[in-house]
Amino acid sequence: MQPESGFRSAHSPQSPLDQVRDHFDQDDRPREACGVVGIYSPGHDVARSTFFGLFALQHRGQESAGIATSSGNHIQLHARMGLISQVFKEEDLADLPGHLAIGHTRYSTMGGSKQHNAQPLLANGPRGQIAVGHNGNVINAAELREELEQQWGLTFDRTSDTEVIAEMFARAPGRDWFEVAWYAMRRLKGAYSLVIMSKDELIAVRDPLGIRPLCIGKLNGGYVVASETAALDNIGATFVREIENGETIVINKDGLHSKVWPAARKTHAMCVFEQIYFARPDSVLNGQLAYDSRRRMGAELFHESPVDADLVIGIPDSSIPHAIGYANASGISYGEGIIRNRYVGRTFIAPDQRMRDVGVQMKFNAMRSIIEGKRVIVVDDSIVRSTTTVRVIAMLRKAGAKEIHVRVAAPAIISTCHFGVDMATLSELIAANKSVDEIRDHIGADSLAYLSVDGLKRAVNVRDDSYCKGCFTGRYPIPVQLEMDKLALEPAGV
Repeated sequence: MQPESGFRSAHSPQSPLDQVRDHFDQDDRPREACGVVGIYSPGHDVARSTFFGLFALQHRGQESAGIATSSGNHIQLHARMGLISQVFKEEDLADLPGHLAIGHTRYSTMGGSKQHNAQPLLANGPRGQIAVGHNGNVINAAELREELEQQWGLTFDRTSDTEVIAEMFARAPGRDWFEVAWYAMRRLKGAYSLVIMSKDELIAVRDPLGIRPLCIGKLNGGYVVASETAALDNIGATFVREIENGETIVINKDGLHSKVWPAARKTHAMCVFEQIYFARPDSVLNGQLAYDSRRRMGAELFHESPVDADLVIGIPDSSIPHAIGYANASGISYGEGIIRNRYVGRTFIAPDQRMRDVGVQMKFNAMRSIIEGKRVIVVDDSIVRSTTTVRVIAMLRKAGAKEIHVRVAAPAIISTCHFGVDMATLSELIAANKSVDEIRDHIGADSLAYLSVDGLKRAVNVRDDSYCKGCFTGRYPIPVQLEMDKLALEPAGV
């Protein structure tokens, strides 16, 4: 049995496993959202394909994973804490027969990282039992939960916003799933890309703003929906298109049916961090390969903030395309000056004090022969708290770097996210509390520059009203409160 992982209530003591993960996870990366997959393929057992689809989305969440399936009679579910490879064994997949499945891999943005919040979640209502997987964050979940308790006499057993969504879809009035989805869209505020299944239908829903990605493909005469096109590629599905904001798709024995809610936003407000960091570089977002968008960000960054240097390096792995773009535009050589240990976060063995003192070298290691005596440009995709940046620069100094110039291929993060990204509180966001010069001095760099918002927009070829850029501007596609508590639905003292 795998040990449970993840976030704890502020009232709870820190477990040894929490301490291990805190040590390895104190970096400057925003925490990913979640990943979802849904498959309808008559005549095929689809649990294995769902597993490999989720495997391609592991980067989006590492706390829990689950798959629900049906042969048309009833829903089977297996969901546990841990990585996808830890949650599922051969015998687990064998116990999930059926031609219809949904899968989910989770990072918690609302509700603690606990077994009872592992998705998909089940709910029962007049239309029978359904299973729901959710990527995003519903910002009015607490108010809706109280309303549903009073309106329908519900008792909520879990502490995530997904349970509110599941109960709403199970019980909402409507003659078909389109009317149910439109009822939900009028009530839910925030981000939600959903995969939902009844015993014989697959439903996919993208919120009216289109904040989180969702796409559809064809497989074995059936259909696949997934958070990213990389998941389609991983199971041999053919990409058809991205699902529109406000669109509901229903797939059953009669084929695929689609409707867009008339009140949906005309242009999407997808989180621009999907382009910067969240999505795999081999995924297509808004018609563009994420890798190409990231190279253009690096090129724009050079045009805005050039500097003389001998070498361009990226902080692996997510910043590599940005660094290549900067190097190509500048004509300065690109090199892999930092090597990342990709498995350091997989251990359950707590480091002793000496290993804690080693710090970031357990995760990254600088190659002295590449770095020594060089003027180095370090390209990163973002700086949130600055923890990793400080340690990486110190490591490069120790490796003999002559100068270190930090270039960030995204604007400064000055505000929190409310739509499915857990990055930090306002007090923890270094750019919300310090000037660029103060941050430069704090991290120990010779110079520091961020990509401008306009430069980012040029790199991803967007109009002013598309993409959510609230974490960079403080302006969001819908009104939000200043800060939100991800554990707001957790009972006090738990």
